[in-house]
Amino acid sequence: MPGITETDDETIDADGSDDGGTGTNHDPAPEGDASGTAPGGDGIQLDMISAERMDGMRTMEKIRLILDGVHDGNIVILEKGLEPEEESKLIEVTMSEINPDGFTGIEIETYPGDGNGENGLIGRIMGREKTNKLTVIGPANQIETLHKDETLISTLVTRT
Repeated sequence: MPGITETDDETIDADGSDDGGTGTNHDPAPEGDASGTAPGGDGIQLDMISAERMDGMRTMEKIRLILDGVHDGNIVILEKGLEPEEESKLIEVTMSEINPDGFTGIEIETYPGDGNGENGLIGRIMGREKTNKLTVIGPANQIETLHKDETLISTLVTRT
């Protein structure tokens, strides 16, 4: 299922900028290589993206930033999680990019909101759900969730 359908006529670089339609991508962390390994070659690269950086982006810009990092084998950590509609779009775009001989998809885990009591069923019904949550996204063939609860995500990350 190769290809992505976008509603915009522009291509967004991994750094969130418009490349003028050339389709070229730029690594958000230039000191690493395209394999997702750290500059020294030993380890896994983590791209930790601040809420401030994500706040100024449109949905497709966020999705491209995340998926470009994951395509490179990086683990992407978002300080502030995606809105439910954005997460649905991320899954939709990911499914369209899965290739049996290459990209195997993503593993995504999200902490619940800030736990102030507004995030329960009543809070969601009343429209008070908070989206301030940490989200971890990585290549499906490299990241495995071992345990998840309200306060802990335990993950095994392997190199391929």
